[in-house]
Amino acid sequence: MITVALQGAEFFAKHGFYPEEQLLGCQFCVDIAVAFTPAGDLTEDNLANTVNYERLYELTSKQMQLPSKLIETLCQAIIDEIKKEYPFVESIVVTIKKLNPPMPGKVDHSGVTISYIK
Repeated sequence: MITVALQGAEFFAKHGFYPEEQLLGCQFCVDIAVAFTPAGDLTEDNLANTVNYERLYELTSKQMQLPSKLIETLCQAIIDEIKKEYPFVESIVVTIKKLNPPMPGKVDHSGVTISYIK
């Protein structure tokens, strides 16, 4: 089993339940781990035999630009896009952290993690 990961990808986006969050936006940090059994021989040194982490970034970036009220909805949309692009994956874990969420006191981040297992 192989895991390809994208850690600490940062995006500015306008996700949030409250209208102010959707208007002002904030920084988000995304971590993704995708596990699979390779179909081909990895010694072939061929990108087609693995999950391309650049493509993971592109899929995530696309979803980050589509405003959602809930981070849970956004996590699931990213998982769905990865499953569509790479139907052979066996598990996907996506964590999204909202940096400096609007709270009455200092909070580093809020976050949601969703795991998919085939």
